[in-house]
Amino acid sequence: MAKRNLFEVQQEHTEVEEYMRGRTPMTVSGLYEAKGRAGMPTMTWRHEATGRTMERKEALPEGMLAAMEALEIEAHRPSPYEKEELRLDVDGRYPQMAASGTLYRSLANQVHWIADLRATGPDMWTGSIWYKDGDTASFPYTQVDIRAVRSRYAHQRGAIVTFSGGGLANRTRRFSYKSTYARTVEFEVDAAQGTKPVTAIDTCAHPNRPETLACETLTIRDVFRRAGFDVRMSGGETVVPLAGAGAEARWSDRELHDAMQTYWSRFGNRAQWSMWVFFASLHEQGESLGGIMFDDIGPNHRQGTAIFNDSFIAEAPAGDPNPEAWAQRMRFWTACHEMGHAFNLAHSWQKSLTVGGLGPWLPLSDDPEARSFMNYPDNVTGGQAAFFADFEYRFSDSELLFMRHAPARFVQMGNADWFDHHGFRQANVLPDSALRLELRVNRERPIFEFLELPILELKLTNVSRQPVIVDEAVLSSAEHMTVIMKRDGRLARQFVPYAQYFWNRGKRVLNPGESIYESRFICAGRNGWDMAEPGNYTVQICLHLDGEDIVSNPLRLRVAPPRNYEEEYLAQDFFTEDVGRILTFDGSRCLERGNETLREIIGKLPEHRVAIHARIALANALADDYKQLDLREGVEPQPAHMRGGTIKMIRAEVEEARGLYTEALCKDMHLAAETLGHIDYTYYVERLSGWLEERGDSKLAAEVADKLCQVLRQRKVLDSVIRDVAKRCEEYRKVHFIKHKPKAA
Repeated sequence: MAKRNLFEVQQEHTEVEEYMRGRTPMTVSGLYEAKGRAGMPTMTWRHEATGRTMERKEALPEGMLAAMEALEIEAHRPSPYEKEELRLDVDGRYPQMAASGTLYRSLANQVHWIADLRATGPDMWTGSIWYKDGDTASFPYTQVDIRAVRSRYAHQRGAIVTFSGGGLANRTRRFSYKSTYARTVEFEVDAAQGTKPVTAIDTCAHPNRPETLACETLTIRDVFRRAGFDVRMSGGETVVPLAGAGAEARWSDRELHDAMQTYWSRFGNRAQWSMWVFFASLHEQGESLGGIMFDDIGPNHRQGTAIFNDSFIAEAPAGDPNPEAWAQRMRFWTACHEMGHAFNLAHSWQKSLTVGGLGPWLPLSDDPEARSFMNYPDNVTGGQAAFFADFEYRFSDSELLFMRHAPARFVQMGNADWFDHHGFRQANVLPDSALRLELRVNRERPIFEFLELPILELKLTNVSRQPVIVDEAVLSSAEHMTVIMKRDGRLARQFVPYAQYFWNRGKRVLNPGESIYESRFICAGRNGWDMAEPGNYTVQICLHLDGEDIVSNPLRLRVAPPRNYEEEYLAQDFFTEDVGRILTFDGSRCLERGNETLREIIGKLPEHRVAIHARIALANALADDYKQLDLREGVEPQPAHMRGGTIKMIRAEVEEARGLYTEALCKDMHLAAETLGHIDYTYYVERLSGWLEERGDSKLAAEVADKLCQVLRQRKVLDSVIRDVAKRCEEYRKVHFIKHKPKAA
């Protein structure tokens, strides 16, 4: 019999002790494993009733041997290289009455199956196999029968599984019990200096809760253990030092993106059951952003989250009986919500979506009323009070089924793409919708130079005769929309951005005829560069609002071919992941290879439109003090704080930034407005005006703001919008530099 490690023995003793005290039932749910072992002596045994001689590779526990004799079956003899897993889910916490398994014959020959189960007797279940993935031709079975062997001791437990149907003889396999949990995962929780991570909560601290909710100190580890994961905590709650920055330091996307790649002690260029959870005070967007799940850290996806403790999630509703407990609960909920995204879970109201045109995992219906970590508390009928009155700190059954039983690559951090394999449903377009979505580019003809970045503009208009209430961030948040683009002659692709954001779902009234606007940068994202090649493209966006899908007009645009060899040569370095990230997050002081490419673009194509975009990205990174992790050289990759790592403040390079800004935005303002679009051009010039004012150049700040209004007027922007822009510029100069992007221009 194989030797058991110390952890297995301790786990067994703990289970037995709890069972003897009557605290927990002796469950059979969990992970089972079977292996083919080369070189093991073949042992034979004879069934008394039939006289049949049987063989086995290893000694079996008495209970399993008796069960096999009772079944009068001969066990499947695996090849020496086979490994097989079984996940049984029939009792314990939130049982799904399901079983799944993975057969590993080689790296290139694997098959995964899932079956729904019903009980047929004590510790016996049967069910149909309804899902298969992988080398399904080698696994034609359609039915599974399972008999579990219970024991007080974990090492004596097992399961006997018989596969049938599909035109083949029955296949029976014996499994040894390995763990109560379906999978093992590792969390690392860190926090910025002055921010306390919220990794545990008193479930009864707030009076608004279900009457049946158990009063306990619930940890993040408990939440995911109950979801089926053996959670290990790596490192500790490390404090990330902020040299030169206060406790209220705000983090930009680019700073988080750089820090999450560099600081996480487990970061690696591979998929792994591990994620990084970072608690900070605020994002530079301010209190409206509560958390982020990064989709793409290096070459991998869904590995890191950031939670902003002092954002709107700390603001209890007026009159709340325990504001402090409310805020702690929301911080805890936000952490579990963002971590759920890292397990590839979508929002409860987005389950019907799919990504990239890939095949479905499981057809799911949207569930906007779910009391799940993956729903927004204020999304349900009755708002957050109604949500928490019924919330039991858990994931929904369909989410648990996915986390426990979907193929590992769909769930594992750094493996399958965000929200792959979750199903598809046709758009629900209402014939009398009150809202109209328009997709456009602000130029006479939608033709873009090679290397130029197409910036799309969205316009959402109330076309009804009644006011309509919409989310303030409805056009800012990717969670509300699906963006599809198709190059002529190629398959359609779905744009998926690098990061997902948890916005405050503040509401605004859209009066009849009123519109809101936003820009979208869709050139580069998790899929790489979606609009890099010359050709004709069709782009269309579907906005998902409260059970209704609002589909935009299809926008046709053209990317021109390169004009010379120089452009074609530079494209090899330009259409890379580093450059895509820099342009997405408005600059970086960490991705130097991408910055060098942008400098080369400016040097060799100074009059090209792409040079405007390059100058802005470089200027943004240089304009303000920048937080960056500083690690000692020549030290083994231990956790950063053990290597002497600190987050240092890199001082702004004001003059270089000023030159890049003015060259990009002021030299030819009409050209800049055309390539950036009116919304982004207004955003950057307003920022520049405030930035100049902050540095004492009030005269130039006023001139830049006045020229912005002149350009917009010449480009026939509405007078009401120009008045708003002028007012904002004046306010920005009064309160100095503000980084928030205007929502309408």
